[in-house]
Amino acid sequence: PEYSLADIEKTRKEIIPVSKRPTKKMNNYNIDNIFSVTLRDSGEVALIDGDSKKIINIVKTGYAVHISRISASGRYLYVIGRDARINLIDLWMEKPDNVAEIKVGLEARSVETSKFKGWEDKIAVAGTYWPPQYVIMDGDTLKPKKVVSTRGMTVDNEYHPEPRVASIVASHYKPEFVINAKESGKIMMVDYSDLSNLKTTTLDAAKFLHDGGFDSTGRYFLVAANTSNKIAVVDTKEDKLAALVDVGKIPHPGRGANFNHPKFGPVWATSHLGAEDITLIGTDPVKHKANAWKVVEVVKGQGGGSLFIKTHPKSKNLWVDTPLNPDAKNSQTIAVYDINNLGKGYQTLPIAEWAGLGDGAKRVVQPEYNKAGDEVWFSVWSAKDKQSAIVVVDDKTRKLKAVIKDPKLITPTGKFNVHNTQHDIY
Repeated sequence: PEYSLADIEKTRKEIIPVSKRPTKKMNNYNIDNIFSVTLRDSGEVALIDGDSKKIINIVKTGYAVHISRISASGRYLYVIGRDARINLIDLWMEKPDNVAEIKVGLEARSVETSKFKGWEDKIAVAGTYWPPQYVIMDGDTLKPKKVVSTRGMTVDNEYHPEPRVASIVASHYKPEFVINAKESGKIMMVDYSDLSNLKTTTLDAAKFLHDGGFDSTGRYFLVAANTSNKIAVVDTKEDKLAALVDVGKIPHPGRGANFNHPKFGPVWATSHLGAEDITLIGTDPVKHKANAWKVVEVVKGQGGGSLFIKTHPKSKNLWVDTPLNPDAKNSQTIAVYDINNLGKGYQTLPIAEWAGLGDGAKRVVQPEYNKAGDEVWFSVWSAKDKQSAIVVVDDKTRKLKAVIKDPKLITPTGKFNVHNTQHDIY
């Protein structure tokens, strides 16, 4: 079935109205260092205190939460399940929990919140796989305001009846969302400042747009057109496509990784599902113009099947997972590189072994830094009926620091640190 604005509004629950929510922070948690951890198969997120490594709360959400996003103020956490249920969690509460929820369709994977100055916490947007559309909502109540279809022509000028909405990010330069339509290859810069007179700038990129992230300046958004084997570069200040860069087979950057290369200057890196390549793209059109939007280096990894790559401005390490590699010795370990000596190759760390679990798939997925940039957290992901864990590694020494185990940590996958997610640090 299709899903109209009225259908969406019928599903909305304001569990705690805005008037009854806290007017100030009511807990002693270091909110900046909380991790929102997807518990994929149980339809929950675990809020974990990054300082104490203790679970704050297990919050009921949609199934297989795909992403957690933080409001610009750092107060509200938005999570969306693949079943298109959005939960709004208030981190100011004595025990952070749901304050509102809504179902925006039947299948979805992206949610985002307004980031531009003066619009903090005011607007949220979610993109659905079915129906092919996106929904703009009030940021604090999730009340739907506008539903926009993505049906239409592809970049090849053929009609597509159901272009799914993949990733969405919020511009730091304008009151705009960057909305990526997968099958059509169109990137929509949607101005949320006047929903009655909606202005959209549409960029032609490449088909099969998926995930991406900003460069280190927050101006350029780099998004994988995955089975086109390209990275599209969007200039969010000028609302133009800056480049289309050819890369390896099925790039899957997550947000990607930004760092200063000793030879090529600022770069953004992606790993791949279909190749062992780690591809570095130059991102500085001012001081390193010759390298901008070009592949400057390709480093060999453990193998294909990578979902996430990660570093941090305070780190010299680059971490690459391979959870979907068919070889257990790759899917249960992590590859880590020295950013200043990539040619030296990677060190393999036995993350799953360190977790000390019994049998199970034990796929190691998604490196995520704490706020300070001195710890990296990994999910050791097994089946719903097997024990899983989170392994914390000291970034400087690459040694095991902690293992978080709990029967409630069922199928942990994505982890999102509040501060790093709020400020697009990766």
